[in-house]
Amino acid sequence: MTLTDFLAPGRATGQTPRRSVALLLVLLSLALFLPGFASLQPMDRDEPRFAQATKQMLETGDFVAIRFQEEARNKKPVGVYWLQAGFVAGAEALGVPQARSKIWLYRLPSLIGAVATVLFTWWAALALVGEGAALIAAMLVASTILLGVEARLAKTDAIIAATVAAAMGVLARHWMARGQRVLSSAEQWRLAGVFWTALGVGLLIKGPITPMVPTFASLALAIHARAAGWLRGLKPLAGLILCLALVAPWFVLIMIATKGAFLSDSLGADMMSKVAGGQEAHGAPPGSYIAAFFLTGWPMAPLTLLSVPFVWRARREPAVAFLLAWLVPAWLLFEAVPTKLPHYVLPLFPALAILTAAAIERQALALGSRLRWVLWLIPAVAVVLLLVGLIGHLALDARAGWLFYLAAPFVLWQVWRVALTIRQRAAGSLVPGGALLAFLCYVMTYGGVMTGPVFQPFAMSPRLAEARARAQALASCPDLAPVSTGYREPSLVFLTRTDLFFQSGEGAGRFMGQGSCRIAFVSAADESAFQAALGAGASGVRLTERLTGINLNGGRRLDIGVYLRQGEGR
Repeated sequence: MTLTDFLAPGRATGQTPRRSVALLLVLLSLALFLPGFASLQPMDRDEPRFAQATKQMLETGDFVAIRFQEEARNKKPVGVYWLQAGFVAGAEALGVPQARSKIWLYRLPSLIGAVATVLFTWWAALALVGEGAALIAAMLVASTILLGVEARLAKTDAIIAATVAAAMGVLARHWMARGQRVLSSAEQWRLAGVFWTALGVGLLIKGPITPMVPTFASLALAIHARAAGWLRGLKPLAGLILCLALVAPWFVLIMIATKGAFLSDSLGADMMSKVAGGQEAHGAPPGSYIAAFFLTGWPMAPLTLLSVPFVWRARREPAVAFLLAWLVPAWLLFEAVPTKLPHYVLPLFPALAILTAAAIERQALALGSRLRWVLWLIPAVAVVLLLVGLIGHLALDARAGWLFYLAAPFVLWQVWRVALTIRQRAAGSLVPGGALLAFLCYVMTYGGVMTGPVFQPFAMSPRLAEARARAQALASCPDLAPVSTGYREPSLVFLTRTDLFFQSGEGAGRFMGQGSCRIAFVSAADESAFQAALGAGASGVRLTERLTGINLNGGRRLDIGVYLRQGEGR
């Protein structure tokens, strides 16, 4: 019996069974997202920029302006910083030691957003496909590499995916009920509250992305149906008032605080630069997201490709037309914009998952075509990920190989299921198997490789922060003022002090000569200039240790000396 058979329409009806399905999805999501969640280092550069800006809000008590050190960070609205600050402040109130330096606390909004994305995908799918297919769609989204990555980063994208899925779930119910008196007035008002709240939260988190997707979809559907009256159920006037009530207070305050610079920076310097060219070396040609999807969307991607013929045949069916309106206009826009990052298309993954689940539910995957070979990518990618993890672990930590041996039988089982699926033309059982393989791969990748000895050379900021703690234990100082040369990652600011100076070798030498209780992280290339600038003050400065490693960004080799100037009494 396949998963689709088990949860066929009629089997999971009623309030209690649906609550059980929701609980199942929450537990599945946590199993997939939690490995490495607390132990992964701050992942440069975006994540520690968000976390440090939140940390500075807590330090200064200014929850309007957004700053990274002394630089105004007018790229994104304030929503995610408020959420992160709430969790960190709550942890401090509960007595969590050094809560402001624990990156996992700042990641909690992303974790909740990722779980909510899974639940809202399921909820949206319930309006469009059978209950078994809705569960399959949610499992597919939960298993993807991209959502798992964003669940572990203190950023905006997992939350944005959840707001889009929530808004599109509301839109789906109005679309499927058009021309009928299915939705009561009370239900319309409840759904409108969800829709406009999702848009308001999305605007506070990342600006126009959340409103953009349902707007494009509504326009496409209105053209397709040659009617837009069904949108009146969204209560646009009252909804806009609610949305403005959520967004306007902070927007007015930030415009006053920055004298209008926030709008010009966020729309002009940030958004328009992405449209005009590849911002920060992130340019890529059209079609890049489709190519990247076979990795970022694993293990869903092979099944999605095999669903394309079904989607084309069923494109005029109301549910499929809705999902295409959700997917195609926004995807084309993202492909057209020169600046491309994998997470930009995450809000469209639920539409892909529901389309794929619909094809699985109707046993309409193109398993008889020449494309059926792509199914082998499900176990193949798992084997590659597990082998990389095994080799990395065995090189430095032989004890960690147990996970590979545990996973091997499940890989073989999935190979057998793929072969059986191709023969019997039914793919429902591949979904839970793919989720299990994803879980094993993520445990090894995030809970093993990226937090184990093999990844230590890339963990330069945590190692430098630990070196600072060791140096402080040697000095008669309550704290050490830091300076760094040749290594300018935001994670080092987050893990040390907001007033960390980034200087040249000469500037670092002058800084160390100006007072006691100071520490310098000096790259090998800057040490001669550093020593020359110290001059007569060199006698009070000593090298405590050297750290070598690799910069997580760009792979540049690092050789950094840790220099200490102790307190006056030492």
